[in-house]
Amino acid sequence: MTDTGGTGAHHDVRGSGPVLLVLPGGAGHPMGLDALTARLARRFTVVTHDPLGLAHGRLGLPVADQRPGDWSGSALRVLDEVSPGGEPAYVFGTSAGGVAALDLWARHPERLRHVVAHEPPCVAALPDGAALRARFREVRAVHRTAGPAAAASLLTAVLEERAPGPGSEPGPAPAADPRPLTREEELASPMALFLAHVLVPFTAHGLPVPAPGAGAHLTLAAGETSRGLLLHRTATALADRLGADLAEFPGGHLGALEHPEDFADRLTAVLDRAPARPETGRG
Repeated sequence: MTDTGGTGAHHDVRGSGPVLLVLPGGAGHPMGLDALTARLARRFTVVTHDPLGLAHGRLGLPVADQRPGDWSGSALRVLDEVSPGGEPAYVFGTSAGGVAALDLWARHPERLRHVVAHEPPCVAALPDGAALRARFREVRAVHRTAGPAAAASLLTAVLEERAPGPGSEPGPAPAADPRPLTREEELASPMALFLAHVLVPFTAHGLPVPAPGAGAHLTLAAGETSRGLLLHRTATALADRLGADLAEFPGGHLGALEHPEDFADRLTAVLDRAPARPETGRG
């Protein structure tokens, strides 16, 4: 385990082989990824980024609104630490981590071999992106007024591309107590931090624009059980817009947590399949 204190480049390292940087989703807390990274560590030096240091003693400390560039900049500092010679690395990011992975791909392709972005919620790539961004802002507003259970219920409806029932208000099950969290409660909950400080700025992130001629290989990934849902549609649109490969992975949006070994094997196969440093273009 490595904790770099004031640099913000908190990360864990396991395994040996080529460097594979893993960018978690949510608020960036790597909880639940142990089985995935253990499997990947058979082939790679797996470097798991923790952009807010939530697993490194900073859970409960104040958090500002986040930007994908904050996370990709911190990820670059991690790569500088683990690979000071500048050897290009593999990158896997899921959900919010996938947005950061795309930002890293656009800004620093010379440091990367192949980037796999799993269901990044970059809805700006969609024709109805403005309306979707408004719905994500509504999710944040519900979190602030009624708490995370109500916000999670509405978020599920947004991701499933359905509206709440006629005349009903989004909210938790009747037994739940729909109330906003105190500041202390919010700071102690990675899910609440995601709803309050990550969801809106990351879903509002514009389409990444790589430097002309830059060429780390890019694959957009979507879950097999996400077909017909918003983030599968988003990944498909991003692949088309960016000239990237598109691959399906086991499970849905949480496939890395729910099917870690199958997911890791699929990721390894995708990384093995693509050229290490191709010209930009769809393979």
